[in-house]
Amino acid sequence: MNRSNQPQSGQSKAGADFLQLDTADAPAGGLSDWLTERLRAAISDGRLPIGSRLPATRVLAAELQISRGVVTEAYQRLTEDGQVAGRGRAGTVVVAVPPLATGRRPTSPSPAPVMSEPGLDIFDTLRAAPARIDLTPGVPDLAAFPRAAWLRAERAVLNDLESSEFGYGDPAGTPRLRRAVATWLARNRGVSAHPDELIIVAGVSQAIGLVAQMLQTHGITEMAIEDPGSLGTRQHLQNWGLSTPPIPVDGSGLRVDVLRSTGARVVMATPAHHFPTGVVLEGERRRELIQWAAEGGLIVEDDYDAEHRYDRPPVPALRAMLADQVIYSGSVSKLLAPSLRIGWMLPPPQYKDELIGMKRLADLGNAALPQLTLAQLMESGDLERQLRFLRRRHRVRRDAMVDAIGNYLPTATIHGAAAGLHLTITFADDTVKDAELAAAALQKGVKTHPLSWHCQLPHAPGLVLGYAARTPTELTEAIATIAAVM
Repeated sequence: MNRSNQPQSGQSKAGADFLQLDTADAPAGGLSDWLTERLRAAISDGRLPIGSRLPATRVLAAELQISRGVVTEAYQRLTEDGQVAGRGRAGTVVVAVPPLATGRRPTSPSPAPVMSEPGLDIFDTLRAAPARIDLTPGVPDLAAFPRAAWLRAERAVLNDLESSEFGYGDPAGTPRLRRAVATWLARNRGVSAHPDELIIVAGVSQAIGLVAQMLQTHGITEMAIEDPGSLGTRQHLQNWGLSTPPIPVDGSGLRVDVLRSTGARVVMATPAHHFPTGVVLEGERRRELIQWAAEGGLIVEDDYDAEHRYDRPPVPALRAMLADQVIYSGSVSKLLAPSLRIGWMLPPPQYKDELIGMKRLADLGNAALPQLTLAQLMESGDLERQLRFLRRRHRVRRDAMVDAIGNYLPTATIHGAAAGLHLTITFADDTVKDAELAAAALQKGVKTHPLSWHCQLPHAPGLVLGYAARTPTELTEAIATIAAVM
């Protein structure tokens, strides 16, 4: 029976937000046919991908002001064709694409990323590239995210949250999280700060962008950076119009003598755990850098991976020693998950209001509910328990990767094993093309970074290998694969 009844006399035709359906487009007497074809076309062209749920028949019928039987019949036809299926309480779900969908573009394998010339989209491209074993550096063990503790914290927050707190808040961040972060920094990083001095940001990347904008308002157009140093940081700074003169890093850390020779007024550094080599800025260099800042320089300190240490004592943050010349930044991206987009910056007093103003114009402040949940996690001690758990887990994985490198790549030199979430290996043979090696490894299902991505100056070829998110067995297999394609 074709339930193609038109709207009742005197009732106007109507449309739905869903797929912008408009019954005015339907031919007279053909509502079921029209609706079926519209739904089939949306499945074909990807507007309704596999796994998406169709509206309830009663809801869609009410929005279109048609008989529910028309919608039911259309859904039934698609069910008989095998394109949708009823899932009980989950509703009607798309399960297949029509085999000969009109206008459907043929799919083709994604091209391999161009590893030798990384563009601005290289990290997105690499992230989308399929791989059996992903050794991307800077990625924590996302499977270890403390879901139960996070849910407990969020429930506790929601139970006590005033209705007014769902409105717009302080662009510098919720007072509760700033208090919790101030306590965390004092306990774990030796940094003494009043909560009002802190600014909550969407990760260290936003902190870098805000600082870059602020520097330009003061006539500063360059920020010296470590070399090797993060390609992402360099791209971010250059995107905001700053040049990035490279300062070499050796076994003792940043070469302050070279920094002085450049005449740069601002430098960005990762003194507690340099990316990507893992070097710690040693005592004499630290004193030299502090003296350089005391003479009028400004340090932007990225406290990268500072919490993840295994075989060495903690290293205090530079901010703890020279508050007036250091813009300190950190986040929970490597401790919990990058998707939270929660970090903090601690600027000298003379820059605080200006940076808060820029944060206000950027996004009116981070979302409050995740901030309050993180504050609860910090206050309850759950975050410190998570850190202790991760250190034990990461140590096992770090050891597995070190052993595998020793077995399969015995001539490679390992850097940065004492802390962090990744290792860097370099090869004495300078004829090795690390970008080609990384591309070949990716073709075999192992994803990593060539060291050359993170260098502006000449440097030994190498690879940057993340280990935190992979099991010991996977790490061994990955290193064996890299060795096989060398």
